[in-house]
Amino acid sequence: MIILHIARAADWAEAVAAGEYRVSSREATLAQEGFIHASTRHQVAATARRVWTGSSTPLVMLVMDDTQVRDAGTDVLYERAKNGQEYPHIYGPILPAFVREVVPVTLDQIEDITAFLAD
Repeated sequence: MIILHIARAADWAEAVAAGEYRVSSREATLAQEGFIHASTRHQVAATARRVWTGSSTPLVMLVMDDTQVRDAGTDVLYERAKNGQEYPHIYGPILPAFVREVVPVTLDQIEDITAFLAD
């Protein structure tokens, strides 16, 4: 299944140079949170608005396949959030090799872009 993570473009550029991405969410690292927050294509627009509204930083959407991440030895668990939905959590850094596509996005574009992604 396709899973998505919205990242600051600068954080992703640094991660590519370093060989791994360790940002869990807007305000937390992988070390602080224990996992990296991700979303399905049906969840990502609402998640992005909740997390990134009010930010003017350039964003990118990291497009991954949860099977590929798991096959590389990193756990992806779908866990229930307070809203009752199950979200994919990545229990380790995101390696550039996990990312099929990096799409520059704004909050207004996410729904249009994700409409073309397959589950």
